[in-house]
Amino acid sequence: MDDGYKHPSHEKKMKFRINILGSKNGNIRWIVLITILAFVLSSSLSFVSSNLLGDVNIFFSILIVLVIVFIGIIFDIIGIAVTSADESPFHAMASRKYYGAKQAIRLIRNANKVSSFCNDVVGDICGVISGTASAFIVFKVSQSVGGIVAFLVELSFAGFVAALTIGGKAIGKTIAIENCDYIVYKVGVIAKFLTGRFGIKKKKRKHKNRQMTNKKFKQNGQKSDDRKTNKNKNKQNKKDTV
Repeated sequence: MDDGYKHPSHEKKMKFRINILGSKNGNIRWIVLITILAFVLSSSLSFVSSNLLGDVNIFFSILIVLVIVFIGIIFDIIGIAVTSADESPFHAMASRKYYGAKQAIRLIRNANKVSSFCNDVVGDICGVISGTASAFIVFKVSQSVGGIVAFLVELSFAGFVAALTIGGKAIGKTIAIENCDYIVYKVGVIAKFLTGRFGIKKKKRKHKNRQMTNKKFKQNGQKSDDRKTNKNKNKQNKKDTV
């Protein structure tokens, strides 16, 4: 591309290294885990929704579709809020021992995982299930009403579900960005309540803690030995001067 600038012959071009999967093994594990989780959740939720829609009437089936769309919008708001939130105010809240502040900090520090779970896994699964459920509802309507009416119902209901999903997520994005700290704190409060309710505790790494304590003891022992040798040298120097 000719930009009108004369590039000298000795000028070096910067080369950037592209890292797709990340440098840590934890990223690869997370990708595998989230893929398996998405498969399990999508298959189980589609099975449950199809059974529910087959047993209820059209009114309740439409209500189920709206609930699925609403769940996708809520999780999309949470994922965007976590990526947009700032960690610094939650440190002050954690120092004052606010309920759920530490969980909010963990959510922000793991923003990539939280956003991929909320936006990609739950959001996309809800979108797929709502689409299949709306098609199932249209099929039930077409069995009872045929002709042009069934065609109009198919177009209108499919467009309504798509517009509700896209419009709800668009409104949710603005709400999430403007109120990101508040949303993250409320999610942290819910996470704190659930972990306390079900007795979920953070695993303590005993082996690493023991290694750290042994290193500290060794360092303290070396420092004390160095101090003793320095004191002995100072005493000998004083005696020699006397």
